[in-house]
Amino acid sequence: MNFLTALIAGVLFGAGLLLSGMTNPATVLSFLDITGAWNPALALTMGGAIAVAAPAFALMRRRGQTLTGERVDLPDRTRIDAPLLVGSALFGLGWGLAGICPGPGLIQLTGLGLHAVVFVAAMAVGMLLSGFAKPRPR
Repeated sequence: MNFLTALIAGVLFGAGLLLSGMTNPATVLSFLDITGAWNPALALTMGGAIAVAAPAFALMRRRGQTLTGERVDLPDRTRIDAPLLVGSALFGLGWGLAGICPGPGLIQLTGLGLHAVVFVAAMAVGMLLSGFAKPRPR
């Protein structure tokens, strides 16, 4: 059941990215170009995603479990620490430079274009390196 739920969510997410044009780096970069030909499509896409996800998260928080009955342990929403700030900054820097975030990058990888291959390879290396940067429990 977990695999099927994840598959459906992934296909729905990917379809939304394709439909909204978020797999095209030019669309993302035009959102970041606030002094030029600014395109609000990314903000509208994020707003739509929040409108769909917020009620689902509220329901899950009240129930304490998913619709399939699995217990949910949500992260602490109030703690802002160095790893969060550094990770956010690196994510934003990579997104701004490449115009791609991980979801669309994986979708673009299916076309095996050099830009997507380099992006996903760099993302994988970053994920591997992040394991070395985490503080070890004592």
